[in-house]
Amino acid sequence: MNSRSFVALVIFTLSTSVQALTFNTVVIDPGHGGRDGGCVWNGLIEKKLCLDTALRLEKILKARGLRVIMTRRTDVDVDLDRRAVIANNASKSVFVSIHYNASRIRSISGMEVFYRSGRGKFMASKILHWMDVELRGIKRGIYFSGFKVLRGTIMPAVLVECGYLSNLTESRRCATAAHRQDVAEAIAKGIIASRS
Repeated sequence: MNSRSFVALVIFTLSTSVQALTFNTVVIDPGHGGRDGGCVWNGLIEKKLCLDTALRLEKILKARGLRVIMTRRTDVDVDLDRRAVIANNASKSVFVSIHYNASRIRSISGMEVFYRSGRGKFMASKILHWMDVELRGIKRGIYFSGFKVLRGTIMPAVLVECGYLSNLTESRRCATAAHRQDVAEAIAKGIIASRS
């Protein structure tokens, strides 16, 4: 086996060796808050949808026996470093940041999940799978990212973009409590599916 083949084998082994995660706590991070509204499109403010979806997710996960820590519960400012500190103080945990997306190209729609580590990628794939199964809309993919909350957290971490508020059809779905409940259920199923 030449050195190039060996390197390819090592990369393949590393990419396929992630096992189910071991955790009993989920740190939920509702994106934005306070002075930071996030994106604002079609009469919707991202920070409000993030918090609503996160609170729904908290309730579902608690009902399934998981401990939940929230980085915010109300419309307050929480800087990105503080969010990471809250998460890093929780042992045996995973981190899930909830967001909604926007683009100047209003035809773009769909769900995306971002990760930074191999274990984060494993959880991202489970979450996006269940979003694809449970929700209407396009599954855009999972992507490696350097978002600050992903860089700053030491546990498996993902950032979920639940839909594009700039897309009129998708924003109308996201505006409904029933859809946000479905989003929370799908994310919860993905989190639980990633657990050993």
